[in-house]
Amino acid sequence: MADSERRRQAAAHEHVRVAVIGSGFGGIGAAVRLRREGVTDFLVLERAGAVGGTWRDNSYPGCACDVPSHLYSFSFAPNPDWPRAFSGQEHIREYLERVADTFRLRPHIRLDTEVLRASWDTERLLWELETSRGTLTADVVVSATGPLSDPRTPDIPGLGSFPGKVFHSARWDHGYDLRGKRVAMVGTGASAIQIVPEIQRDVRRLTLFQRTPPWVLPRADRAITGVERWLHRQLPFTTYARRGLLWGIRELQVQAFTKRPNELGLVESLAKRNMARAIKDPALRAKLTPTYRIGCKRILLSNSYYPALAQPHVDVVASGLAEVRGSTAVAADGTAAEVDAIIFGTGFHVTDMPIADRVVGDDGRTLMETWKDGMKSLRGASAAGFPNFLTVIGPNTGLGNSSMILMIESQLNYLADYLRQLDVLGGRAALVARPSAVNAWTRRVQDRMKRTVWNTGGCTSWYLDDHGVNTTIWPGTTTEFRAATRRVDLNEYEVLRPPAPRTAPGSARKAEATA
Repeated sequence: MADSERRRQAAAHEHVRVAVIGSGFGGIGAAVRLRREGVTDFLVLERAGAVGGTWRDNSYPGCACDVPSHLYSFSFAPNPDWPRAFSGQEHIREYLERVADTFRLRPHIRLDTEVLRASWDTERLLWELETSRGTLTADVVVSATGPLSDPRTPDIPGLGSFPGKVFHSARWDHGYDLRGKRVAMVGTGASAIQIVPEIQRDVRRLTLFQRTPPWVLPRADRAITGVERWLHRQLPFTTYARRGLLWGIRELQVQAFTKRPNELGLVESLAKRNMARAIKDPALRAKLTPTYRIGCKRILLSNSYYPALAQPHVDVVASGLAEVRGSTAVAADGTAAEVDAIIFGTGFHVTDMPIADRVVGDDGRTLMETWKDGMKSLRGASAAGFPNFLTVIGPNTGLGNSSMILMIESQLNYLADYLRQLDVLGGRAALVARPSAVNAWTRRVQDRMKRTVWNTGGCTSWYLDDHGVNTTIWPGTTTEFRAATRRVDLNEYEVLRPPAPRTAPGSARKAEATA
């Protein structure tokens, strides 16, 4: 296609200054921050029919957050009316819907609009986005799809011919009645330990296929009283004080995870006592006792998981699901169970996010190809070779013990300053992270990671990629990350300008002749 034709078609497309992909906490937070910075020329592109991200998609029985409510909310949008100390999925989703309304984001949100491809145009210094509802261009793209957006279902031999029902926890089939059914639950992560206590009440038999047992601590959940909520409404500073206390406690815990993992032995003792209270059978207790340091995998919170596993109609298979033969689920150790339904609680594409396969940078390679040896980006936001492209909850921005909202807000600070720097540069301009800066940042992060519990705790977790590298977790405090993302350092970027106009053949001679 000729350049003139491409430019003509591009001119007919809608153009925005910023396109945000996703409407979970990251996308909604980015939209609010843009408005507060005075940027109104932006769109939020959401593939589903409503906002909410993972809190829209995960609606399985018992779905709730394992971070206290007052810490799992935006600092700029406190909610004095959280009903419980640890809120359920429906309340978190309602909160995000309310934030979208309060900050007048609805006109900027395009629902049922999936981004199919985003390609950088090196001549025009903008992004071309192909969506399920047409094409548009943007100066800056913010990917806020998040790591918990695309379910991962293992490739199990024989699963395709299973005659019963199969679904992932993040795509719960509410039309399927589990009552009286024989059910296989695959996985023992954060979703599974919430699902098991809920469904075991109704099913005829529940078989849990456990590849690795989790460490489980009691969940200090309770209803927040009407008096407390009234106080938070009447005296807003009490809400901030509560949030600050929750944050401070978790900041103090970080040292044990990042520098002194051996200090976590006391926490292991608490977890073992929690198990012993509910699990009296020594054989079952042995199956459920982890052999790795607590914290290496995410610590889970539940008061009902162990009591559910102790029920007579619940079986724990200490081996992962390896094969399906007709209606028989077979574990790697040969244990077999006849089942009517298989539910996968097997997590998400975290270190290989599918959106990365749809983003094409300045050299024609996708982000997935660039990250084939492991995800890495400058300050969790900017990947080399992808100008004016920022990620929210990018590489090494995850947390093992606190609220991701704190990290998101730090990355929004970085986004805001990024846009300010583009304004200061003026005209058509783009910023692309220097490979040397990305590599230097990654080395610093990975050097700090070496002594953390996530790398030394003796487990294999979803924090690690296929190369065994932890590209997921931030090895420090949220305070340190906020300081690292407060400002954009232009020394870490190359400034791009549009290429000089091409001189038409003979134009130089004509100019000389008329001079």
